[in-house]
Amino acid sequence: MPKQLIQTEDEFNQLDHDGTFVFFKHSVTCPISGRAFEEFETFVKQYEDIPAYYLQVQESRPLSNYIAEQYGIKHESPQAIIFKNGKVKWHASHSQITAQSLAENSK
Repeated sequence: MPKQLIQTEDEFNQLDHDGTFVFFKHSVTCPISGRAFEEFETFVKQYEDIPAYYLQVQESRPLSNYIAEQYGIKHESPQAIIFKNGKVKWHASHSQITAQSLAENSK
């Protein structure tokens, strides 16, 4: 399953929150976010069975804020969040986001 761009609260709320999925907050203007996004993409290619979604902070700031408020996670960019059964299982930002850390925490 390829990664999918999510831009609105409605789109986010329509995701299957009963299973596990990975969500990435990406800043298109930040080189650190660009490197973290490459790690996210590597993870997506290696684990096609785990749904993966992302937003672009510059275009979807309301959604980014909504996720931060709903789940009590301070907004950061880049930021990776692993959801499991409707709750946040793990989250990380900046250089903590690697294909390996995503793989280890999505199991």
